[in-house]
Amino acid sequence: MEFPPNQGLDQEEVNEQVAETLEENDVVLFMKGTELMPQCGYSRKALGLISQHREEFETVDVLESLDEYRVALNEQSGWETIPQTFVDGEFVGGSDILEELDERGELAETLNAA
Repeated sequence: MEFPPNQGLDQEEVNEQVAETLEENDVVLFMKGTELMPQCGYSRKALGLISQHREEFETVDVLESLDEYRVALNEQSGWETIPQTFVDGEFVGGSDILEELDERGELAETLNAA
């Protein structure tokens, strides 16, 4: 769903979008920016780590409605920081957790368990 710039979504719309996105996709990365233009180092790192192990996954740019996404994601994960990665609707973690899983050789398994 595309929205014109600076027309942030209200909280209810964001909650709905987060729930739908999690339901419809095996692996989702909520990030700052897009796949082609990540807008923060942590989002870039998370994107890179997931890309190494999985070709298909969904990314959601949270910047247009950042505060609303923080609230909606916090309800799903208990975390306020972004990026956030979900597999099968379950919260996995941010870029630091992905990095730890990768170092332990468990990231591929985690991402492809879906």
